[in-house]
Amino acid sequence: MKSELFDQANLKVASSERWALQNEQMLRVGLGPDVLASKGSMVAYQGNVNFHHEKSGSMAKLAKKIVTSEDVSLMRVSGQGEVWFADSAGYVFTMDLENEGISLNVRNLLAFDATLTWDINRIKGAGIMAGNGLFNTTIGGAGTVAVTSVGKPVVFDCSQAPVAVDPNSTVLWSANLAPTINNSMNMSSMLRGGSGEAVQYVFHGPGFVVVQAFEWTPLATTGR
Repeated sequence: MKSELFDQANLKVASSERWALQNEQMLRVGLGPDVLASKGSMVAYQGNVNFHHEKSGSMAKLAKKIVTSEDVSLMRVSGQGEVWFADSAGYVFTMDLENEGISLNVRNLLAFDATLTWDINRIKGAGIMAGNGLFNTTIGGAGTVAVTSVGKPVVFDCSQAPVAVDPNSTVLWSANLAPTINNSMNMSSMLRGGSGEAVQYVFHGPGFVVVQAFEWTPLATTGR
């Protein structure tokens, strides 16, 4: 059988690396140590691999999941073999953390080393405000994290000048950064139907923020 489908670029990646990109939109992970991944993100595997629901780990973390919009639904992937992960054809990027942390939108999380710590935290610097964006998922320690971006992302260096971003387009940022909230809504704009850009996160300091070419629709509060 002949087809461009069988071009080398589409064949299984042979890599000695534990974390490797199959292509721009698919991740391959070699097992040994366990991996935590977003539920439903496995697209293929080879070997003796097990998938189990990952509990929150503490009552405090479970309570945060219940009262916030951060629906962190993880599965523990263990065993021996290789697993391929993807999410809605989003672009995949891996990050090697070296005893540092990131704050990220959970809808952009694909997988990470189970040795890393994770939690749901109130966004530092945001203060008290109504609506979405009060909480984000933080991951820290030493290990690898894989995230997805809807469309190609842009990375801003926040140390050079303040960067204002749409909360629903923000993928992640350096955990040491504390955004402030810029509320640009005014009565005149409200009477004219609004601009659709009422609230922004503003970052300024040593670190980075990643923005995707897409705005997530805010999650409804379900009271789960």
